[in-house]
This record gives sequence, C-alpha cells and structure tokens, in this order.
Amino acid sequence: MRESVSTQADLVGLLRAEGIQVTQATVSRDINELRLVRLPIGKGRHRYALAQYGAHANVEEQLTRLFQNFVQDVDRGENLLVIRTAEGHASGVALLLDRWQRDDIVGTIAGEDTIFVVARTTTEGEALMEELNALMLG
Repeated sequence: MRESVSTQADLVGLLRAEGIQVTQATVSRDINELRLVRLPIGKGRHRYALAQYGAHANVEEQLTRLFQNFVQDVDRGENLLVIRTAEGHASGVALLLDRWQRDDIVGTIAGEDTIFVVARTTTEGEALMEELNALMLG
C-alpha cells in the first residue's frame, strides 16, 4: 500500500477494502507497535510515517518540532508531569521522550492526547517542566 493515510479511520477503511477485517482499536495498537507518528503535510492535513530517530541532538530537534506543533500544555504535580497534545499525537511525542534517554525521566505513558511523564524527583520534575515548556517556544 503506497497511499498517504491521515487518520486511523482511513487506514481501517483501506485495510477492509483489501479484505482485512480490523477494528480501530487494533489499528491504534499496531500504529504504536510500528512506531508510526502523524506528521503534518500542510493545509491542516497529516499522514502516518515511520518515526525517524538518530543521535540525541536529533531527538531533541524532533521533540522541539513536535512540541511547537502539537503540545498544548505541560503541567506538573510533584514528580509527575502531564503533557496535553493535539488529538492523536501523544504516542509520537511520548516515543520521542523515551528515545531522549534522560536520567531524570523514569518513564512515560501515553493515551490519545495526554502523556504522563514520571520524573525521578520533584526537583527534577520542576526543571523538566521548565525545559519542556521551553521546547514549546522553540
């Protein structure tokens, strides 16, 4: 399949047209396992693509781009951070946060539009929140 796919519903429709019976929930899990991210292609449209990962600096560059385009808010309670994204972008942002390989980040959990980030300590959580807010600004 060489078509540009912008939504999970589109992908479900294309797969069903090929005789593959899937649900949106299955497609969502598969997208996460395949490490696909939604990328903007202009005029408010998006497409799924394989996430590209390289050196640490490249990951930070990609994080900055995603934070500027898709992150709406970063909040914190003690050592737990909550990142709100545009719908459908949380898993891509969380995957890059995991690839960032920071000692101050214990782990992430992502839904459709929300990411929980566990910082190692409250102090590191506070510093991380400031750093993530700075990513949104570029």
